[in-house]
Amino acid sequence: MRHGSAVGTFALILLISMCLAVRTSHAEAQTKSYYSPIIHVNKEQGYIVISDSGAVFGVEVPPEAKPNLDKLPLSGLIDLVVEIRPGQAPLVKKWTVMSGETSCRVFDGKECRP
Repeated sequence: MRHGSAVGTFALILLISMCLAVRTSHAEAQTKSYYSPIIHVNKEQGYIVISDSGAVFGVEVPPEAKPNLDKLPLSGLIDLVVEIRPGQAPLVKKWTVMSGETSCRVFDGKECRP
């Protein structure tokens, strides 16, 4: 009887470990970082067009960032952290402008800093 109990405990620990591993990898898959030139900024629709590995695509900005889109330098380099949303454009969580003149070098998800 004790042998079965030990096997059951081991199986339970293994199952919990696997569930935690899947949950952790799922959480990591929801955000992604891009380092890209700023190709185009659409202030009206709230998009920044960037490129990664030869692909050109738009990332959506949250309402808090829209007033600052006209401050982004075209062709400047930007480091973006986005939330991956299946079936939708990635959503910007924060950015840091790495090159180019701007009064909004860092956007932290709420406000800009020079």
